[in-house]
Amino acid sequence: MRVKIKKLNSNAIIPEYAKFGDAGMDLIAMSKEEKEKFIEYGTELAFEIPEGYVGIIFPRSSLSNKDLVLTNHVAVIDSGYRGELKLRFRKIGEEVYEVGDKICQIIILPYPQIEFEEVEKLKESERSDSGFGSSGA
Repeated sequence: MRVKIKKLNSNAIIPEYAKFGDAGMDLIAMSKEEKEKFIEYGTELAFEIPEGYVGIIFPRSSLSNKDLVLTNHVAVIDSGYRGELKLRFRKIGEEVYEVGDKICQIIILPYPQIEFEEVEKLKESERSDSGFGSSGA
């Protein structure tokens, strides 16, 4: 599948798979701006996600070595968005990503168009309405 991508700066790095079989491609921080409540990293990339697809941005496992939390935990890039992909992290300590670091990963997936149907009753299931910890964990 081909997805159009635009470098907003000639130094921007186009994501690619690190290893065969990887689902996500790493995004590189090309800019870093510290705000009052968060750090915003720019990728200097804009995407043209095809209609019917969505870009999903996940934190990398290396985030566990940093004092950062991706503010929306999982980011969504809708097919109509054409601006720079920027990522915001809440700073909770001193260890942060720097410009040039791999900061997140992108996966592009198809999604169905959903229509909700309001009903009076839902089909019974084994789990029913058991919530948090219902599997015994």
